[in-house]
Amino acid sequence: MNARTEPAEAEPAPPARPPIVRELLLVAGLFLVYKFGRQLATGHTAEAFRNAGDVWHAERWLHLPGEGAVQSLLLHGDTLVRVANTYYATVHFPATLAFLVWLYLRRPAHYVWARRVLAAVTAAALVLHLAFPLAPPRMLAAAGLVDTARVYGPSVYGPPQTDHLSNQFAAMPSLHFGWALMVAIGLVVATRSRWRWLWLLHPLVTLLVIVGTANHYWLDAVVAGALLGVVLAVVHAPARTNTTAGRGVLRPARAKTGDQVLVGAGR
Repeated sequence: MNARTEPAEAEPAPPARPPIVRELLLVAGLFLVYKFGRQLATGHTAEAFRNAGDVWHAERWLHLPGEGAVQSLLLHGDTLVRVANTYYATVHFPATLAFLVWLYLRRPAHYVWARRVLAAVTAAALVLHLAFPLAPPRMLAAAGLVDTARVYGPSVYGPPQTDHLSNQFAAMPSLHFGWALMVAIGLVVATRSRWRWLWLLHPLVTLLVIVGTANHYWLDAVVAGALLGVVLAVVHAPARTNTTAGRGVLRPARAKTGDQVLVGAGR
């Protein structure tokens, strides 16, 4: 018998978390770029309304459902439309931040991947905001939609002429939808629960909210989803292992003194 002995192989150690100070600065920078970078596109009001008319007619040519069909459902009661406005105003940033914090603490490898994807999608979106200023449907008379935030509250926007904190002519793509879709995809990929697919309800609800409140067109979400798809094709998720999938490190059973793994025994 020609047998040789080798020590049992252990599962790779969990990936190390990136330095927290650096990550706080990077994530804060991502949010600041999103919040203030779009102001570079201000001052293109006429072009934004021309583009809005083109998008509206393109949707009708494509036979997409009218945004008004969703809004009519919200307008059946004041409570529902206020809930939708509150969701639009308060869920977007906190949900994305909570997603990144959870990944950083529990799935470091997926955190780095998700942060890179969100940064790339946001950068691409800001370029498109500059190249294609777009007035939202709530401003387009031809759409015949109600500005639900202004009428029912709460609203995150002031009059466009005096609102210096945001660019209201940056409807396409919808980062509300793009980020929500990435949160859902990231949690589906990074977890193993049989219920994890329910996270897809977040982008679905977000889509209905942004359309029903007349803040975005259907095509704004379509373009955001397409941008995310391109980025995900380039920035790959980490390979699923016991550690990246949240199952922890599988430690080999402690061997007794002198015990070894026989490899090639019986040849």
